[in-house]
Amino acid sequence: MANKLQQLQQMTLVVADTGDFTAIKALRPQDATTNPSLILQAAQDPNNQALLAQAWADAGKQPMPTEARAQAAVDILAARVGCAIQQSIPGYVSTEVSARLSFDTRATVEKARRMLDLYAGLGGDTQRVLVKIAATWEGIQAAQILEKEGIGCNLTLLFSFAQARACADAGVTLISPFVGRILDWYQAQYPTQDFSGLQDPGVQSVQKIYQYYKTHGYSTIVMGASFRNQGQIESLAGCDRLTISPKLLQALAEDTGQLTRQLHPQASTQTPEDALNAAEFRWQLNEDAMATEKLADGIRRFMQDQQTLENLLVRTFA
Repeated sequence: MANKLQQLQQMTLVVADTGDFTAIKALRPQDATTNPSLILQAAQDPNNQALLAQAWADAGKQPMPTEARAQAAVDILAARVGCAIQQSIPGYVSTEVSARLSFDTRATVEKARRMLDLYAGLGGDTQRVLVKIAATWEGIQAAQILEKEGIGCNLTLLFSFAQARACADAGVTLISPFVGRILDWYQAQYPTQDFSGLQDPGVQSVQKIYQYYKTHGYSTIVMGASFRNQGQIESLAGCDRLTISPKLLQALAEDTGQLTRQLHPQASTQTPEDALNAAEFRWQLNEDAMATEKLADGIRRFMQDQQTLENLLVRTFA
């Protein structure tokens, strides 16, 4: 019998949530996603020190202050990691825009264009790049501009239905609704409640978004992300895509049990609802305490890891 990873791949496009080249080559996923935390992990691998040195050298080709050079080097490093990953997969690589730009539409658009230029300059396939942007109102508006320019976007740190609706209205290529971080919040708030299986609020969030997109005819891809355990993945079998860590991919590959499809595509039966405006979006997000807290926390955490990487580059090479 096929293992659960093989069964999952028959109903869902599987994405590797890692910047580890070795893991990607071994697991051979269709797509791969990265973020500042994963790039930091890759940068700390002794085998990748040449990539860091090259990124720092490339960033110094034009005179600039040390802080600006470090930021530029991180962008170059992310593009170099992405280009390397493209050599091992046939599909998309998602590369994140700096979290410090999460509330600046114009700067996000400019940074995204810069990232695509870096990929092109390194010989990467820009048609196989998704620019990852935090799903703030400003980030979603930036994605709408970029999508009209033909630049595909992956809206991340997505915890609420309001974020999902706004992303669909903006015509983004893909969203990454988080599962594990939603569960984390509910377990902290309600430690005695049973959130196993289909009672998992993170699983329920993705299921709701998936069904809404399908019944309203949205083309935006739903890619569940941030898994804490194998059961969450199995509960979303059939989702458009799932981005999974190497550890959980390996666990699925070693499990020969039967995997049952949970999500099924449905024909569009309802017309799209009116798009949310900024005030409606902000109010609905504000009414969701979990989403408000986890979005802010996620942005801070990504920025902390980016700052750690920038500091590492300065300490090592400046």
